[in-house]
Amino acid sequence: MSEIYLAGGCFWGVEKYIASIRGVRTTQVGYANGKTANPTYEDVCQRGSGHAETVYVDYDPEIVPLEFLLELYYQAIDPVSLNRQGGDKGTQYRTGIYYADMNDLPVIERSLAKLQKNYDKPVAIEIKAIENFCPAEAYHQKYLDKNPDGYCHIGRDQFTKAAGAIINPADYQASDPGRLRQTLTGTQYEVTQNNATEPPFHNAFWDIFRPGIYVDITTGEPLFASSDKFESGCGWPSFTRPIDPNVVSEKTDTSHSMLRTEVRSRAGDAHLGHVFADGPRESGGLRYCINSASLRFVPKEDMEREGYGNLIGLVK
Repeated sequence: MSEIYLAGGCFWGVEKYIASIRGVRTTQVGYANGKTANPTYEDVCQRGSGHAETVYVDYDPEIVPLEFLLELYYQAIDPVSLNRQGGDKGTQYRTGIYYADMNDLPVIERSLAKLQKNYDKPVAIEIKAIENFCPAEAYHQKYLDKNPDGYCHIGRDQFTKAAGAIINPADYQASDPGRLRQTLTGTQYEVTQNNATEPPFHNAFWDIFRPGIYVDITTGEPLFASSDKFESGCGWPSFTRPIDPNVVSEKTDTSHSMLRTEVRSRAGDAHLGHVFADGPRESGGLRYCINSASLRFVPKEDMEREGYGNLIGLVK
């Protein structure tokens, strides 16, 4: 087991979010890296003790490596906000990654350097060794479990995304556009890079229902499983959900005088298709309408050999 301390605003929400992640064994809220020993909540919030509201995390690195855990942590915070998260303002609400093992420092530094590339403003997450940690009062522990309607600066949908996280984004890197021009067909390039749409009923996977998974053609990141594929009659591959809710992003699309929700891949930022609210109700009611040109199909019998063996249990 490994441990790390994460600060990200009000610790009620951060604790609930982190505890939802697969591979996290235990969590505890408390006060970290302040000037006094054994502070109270009033000391931290009103008397300038210098502590940060922090969550102690005990996790299994075989299930959720530190780099993966940090990627998920970033999704629950505003990384460039200084001493403020949501409506909470003050040094006690600063963001921070506090390590107990010096071997974690290079991983943290690489992770933050990668994160910084996504922002023009400097990332405001401090990195320090854990100097002191005092568990918070009992009523703060598992607060949102005890008070489901209690205050939280993190959207409730984020807890669901955290619980469904099984794909480590660090395993997949975006490809250079020049390389994609060489490796993709013309249709694949136009669809993934220029938001084109292939013709319905004349594409590779619209009527394929073999067991396996569908991965991003540009990066190999797993996106959809055959178990969630269904015949929608639209002429494109249709799925009720992605393998991991975090592997796709959604954007408003007003092109062609329509209001739609575009779906893009996480690692490759490739255009995939659109999501509609006319899918099977018993499976959540969504229809991810995806271009075959954005996908590569990996049959179940080849998943182990191609490095997707950990996902075989998702394919029925």
